[in-house]
Formats: sequence, C-alpha cells, structure tokens
Amino acid sequence: MSNVGLLFVGAVLFMNGLLLLGRVDPKSAAVFNLFVGALQILTPTYLIFTAGDDQMKILAASGIYLFGFTYLYVGIVLLADIDNICVGYYSLFVAIVALGYSFANFHLLKDYPFGVIWLYWAFLWFLFFLLLGLRKVPLSDYVGWVTAIEGWVTGVIPAALLLSGYWKHTTEIAIALGAFGIVVFAALWPLTRKSRQPVPAGSTGGTGTPS
Repeated sequence: MSNVGLLFVGAVLFMNGLLLLGRVDPKSAAVFNLFVGALQILTPTYLIFTAGDDQMKILAASGIYLFGFTYLYVGIVLLADIDNICVGYYSLFVAIVALGYSFANFHLLKDYPFGVIWLYWAFLWFLFFLLLGLRKVPLSDYVGWVTAIEGWVTGVIPAALLLSGYWKHTTEIAIALGAFGIVVFAALWPLTRKSRQPVPAGSTGGTGTPS
C-alpha cells in the first residue's frame, strides 16, 4: 500500500517542480496536492493501525505523515492564496526530521536505498525552506528542477520497481542513487545560474510553493 502512495508522491513532486518552473497553474496544482496529501494521511494511518506491536513497521509508516501534511498545507495555501512562509518553516522541520529517518533506515531498518532517498528528501525540503521560509526567490528554477527530478528518482521509479518485484541488489541501488544525486544536483547549479541573477528591490518573484 505504501508503494502505491510512493508512486503518487513522485507524481506530485513532478507537478510541483513544474509549478516552480512556471509551467503549471497554481490552482490546478493545488487540487492535486490535496488529493495526494489526503492519500498520504490515510495510508500511514492504516499501516500503523494494522501494524500491531511491530515498532519497525510503525516507524517506517510514520514518516509518510511529514509529506502528507506538506501536500495538504500547500494545496490549501495555493487555493486560499495566502502567504506561504509557514510552509517554508515547516519544510525546515521536515528536512531535519528526514535526517533522522535516513539514520533509522540505514541503521535500524537496514534499508540502504531508502536511507539515501531520505537524504534526497532532506535536501529538497531544505531547499523549500530557503525558497519559501527565507524568500530566496532566485533559487526557484534550481529548486523546481530538483523537485521534478526527485519526483522520478525518489518516487515513480522506486515505486514501479517495488510494485513489479524488481527492487533487488539494494546496496548497488543505494550507491547509484547517491552518485546520481551528487552529480546531477551539482551540475544543475551552474546550469541555473542565469535565473539566480539579482532581482529588483521590492520584487516578490511570484514563485509558487513546494511539494
């Protein structure tokens, strides 16, 4: 069940990346965020209620709420057209907690690929904090590309492999994920340099919100 939710996490990250790049209407993106946010609240609730006393299953499911609340929050902010700075500071909370979930996946659950994937998410949500919480508007293109790419790398592709039974050789997958993230996100930085030129004083930049 969580793998199905992961598939739609990939979809909403991709859509929100396009939103930050100015390719998607904010209100349309808001509706999809609400759909996925609701799914990401119902899924961990079911998994926790059916886990019995299995603390590892509860731990694995609990992190999903971090993203479910993000998507619901973003959907409401976009529809109501209200200030998104609180989404930014909530994203800082998610980024910090995601580091803990990465540690848990590496050392408790022994799930090395998702240990790396949680690092991806920590990085992404920290970027949301910079963009929305600290108003670093010139980062919007870089954050948009990172968001869209993470939608596929941390959501759609892992979900497809898990659902089809091809999620094997996990140590190699973890190494490949780590190498891909370092190379691609480092390469994106100079490629988006032009969009990070200083904006005129008083400009709000008009960016959307994160995933």
